[in-house]
Amino acid sequence: MPDITTLILDDHNWFRRQFAALDELQAAPTSDPRELTALWEPLANRLDVHAIAEEKIFYPQLLEHGEDPEDETLDAIGDHNEIRDGVAQAARNPVGSQGWWDGVWAARRANDEHMGEEENEGLANFRLNATTGLRDSLGAQFSEFMEAHPTPEDLDNRDKDPEDYVARNDPDADAPGRGLGIGSLKEDSQ
Repeated sequence: MPDITTLILDDHNWFRRQFAALDELQAAPTSDPRELTALWEPLANRLDVHAIAEEKIFYPQLLEHGEDPEDETLDAIGDHNEIRDGVAQAARNPVGSQGWWDGVWAARRANDEHMGEEENEGLANFRLNATTGLRDSLGAQFSEFMEAHPTPEDLDNRDKDPEDYVARNDPDADAPGRGLGIGSLKEDSQ
């Protein structure tokens, strides 16, 4: 079983390929909403489930085993919120409409930023500070979670307050002098 960092990277590569396929459909003279739906629906589902899996399995362990991981985690949870918001925006609009594309590209921009930061910071930090055994064990948990949840419909995929998330998951969150100083959720994300 690959370790969790490898599985997360594999998902990132899949996301990139799916968004590239959407580029192709958008560039076509006419875009069939059925084709767009067939490509977007599994991508949107996986974006949501992947974020939830990271929040349940990866980021609590990064907070425990990483080197100064709080800022990385705060940023990642904020990115997940932006990705969810883009997916939700697309879902509120007819497939192929300008509002739908705006949501798709909002999710893509947030996801692209998130993947780059996560690959260069969080995943690299975790590989340096967590044992191979822990990474492998988390990889098994991540795989099981992803297989058990092909869609987010039975999961809580609401936006999360980054500061609250860190406070609940960081074993050192009660350390004296701890001030994270990041803003709260957007008003429309409730």
